[in-house]
Amino acid sequence: MANATTPARKRRLKEETARLGDEIYQRDVKSQVEASHDGEYVAIDVDSGLWAVAENELAASDGLLAQCPNAIDVWLLRVGYRAVASIGGGALRRAE
Repeated sequence: MANATTPARKRRLKEETARLGDEIYQRDVKSQVEASHDGEYVAIDVDSGLWAVAENELAASDGLLAQCPNAIDVWLLRVGYRAVASIGGGALRRAE
C-alpha cells in the first residue's frame, strides 16, 4: 500500500513480467545458480533485479521479500526446468 511519500506502482501485465524475469535470469542469475542449485527455485523482482534462491517456492519468495519488501512484479522459476510445476505428465527438464 502506498503512503504519502511512496507513489503507488502499477502492476505489469503477466507477459511483461515473464519477459523481464527471463531476461534478468539469463543475464544476471543463471551463471550463479545453474551449477549448484539445480531443481531449486528462484524468485526475481523485475523492478529492482534483486533475487533469491531456495529449495521451495515459498522460501524463495520469502527470501526475496526480505530483501525487497515492496516487490509486486515477481517472476518465479525452477533452475534447470522449463516450468515451475506440471499438471499431467511430460518432461519439465530443459533440453541440454
